[in-house]
Amino acid sequence: MDKELEKKKIEVKGLNAWFEEKQALFNINMYVKEQGVTSIIGPSGCGKSTFIRCINRMHETVPGATAKGEILVDGKDINAPGSDPVELRRQIGMVFQKPTPFPTMSIYDNVVAGIKLGGLKKKEALDEVVEISLKQAALWDEVKDILFKPGIGLSGGQQQRLCIARALAVKPNILLLDEPCSALDPISTGKIEELIHQLKKAYTIVIVTHNMQQAARIADYTGFFLMGELIEFDHTAKIFTAPTDKRTEDYVTGRFG
Repeated sequence: MDKELEKKKIEVKGLNAWFEEKQALFNINMYVKEQGVTSIIGPSGCGKSTFIRCINRMHETVPGATAKGEILVDGKDINAPGSDPVELRRQIGMVFQKPTPFPTMSIYDNVVAGIKLGGLKKKEALDEVVEISLKQAALWDEVKDILFKPGIGLSGGQQQRLCIARALAVKPNILLLDEPCSALDPISTGKIEELIHQLKKAYTIVIVTHNMQQAARIADYTGFFLMGELIEFDHTAKIFTAPTDKRTEDYVTGRFG
């Protein structure tokens, strides 16, 4: 893996996280390669979501939640004094398990919500962002004639792609996906996976998934978490065919989890 180290987009060093007294992550050390897909796998409650929420400082928004350690994005410590979490979350978009379009907004307004907050108001510029973002999210052809209908009226899979378009509209360079397909049917899941495959050419993507087949299909690298610890991190093919740790082997072969 040494050659890949030159292209580290995110570096995590000695990350520990707590929910009040309960420790959720224990001394996590790993990196995320630039422009590619890194999957985080492991059983429920093993710290996967907490880990990615630390990367865009959403963990700290939970009352009583704390974290220590270093997270470097492009070599800069995201927790350094004076760093702005709101600006960080513009650079690091996030899509959650359940599709979360803003329920009172149209498809169009969902996409532009973030950039309007950033001050962009010109209609021509907003129109362009909507078209580009929906095309990137492989949704444009399905919704271009109903842009001003409620986003909540779309199917589950379309809603999730709308949320991806909304995240892309603010021009992030990292996308965090927290089990984005777990509430979707197989056809919608296939569309999201195809979309991730396209997006990884331009974005650094970290995906939490409980679906090991999905991780094997779409990820370049995989980290296996267990009880708040990173057990193993390597090229996905190695994790699934020749893992170093017996616990990884037991998990990926279905002996537990």
